[in-house]
Amino acid sequence: MSDDVSRDERYAVVVNHEEQYSIWPEGRDLPLGWRAEGTTGTKEECLQRIEEVWVDMRPLSLRIHMQQQVDQTV
Repeated sequence: MSDDVSRDERYAVVVNHEEQYSIWPEGRDLPLGWRAEGTTGTKEECLQRIEEVWVDMRPLSLRIHMQQQVDQTV
């Protein structure tokens, strides 16, 4: 694939139930368990958006579990 073609490809930022982010080719059906976050653009633009919003890489279930452990010790 040439660089020109890859630069023209558009992507969507997607997120799953664990609040983990990824990119997906725009216009393709999303895999089960994933939903569009609302951002579309070039690969670089979408990856930049993910870098901005995905500040805690831990899955949601782990964050909840860890917070419950903290709450129990208080």
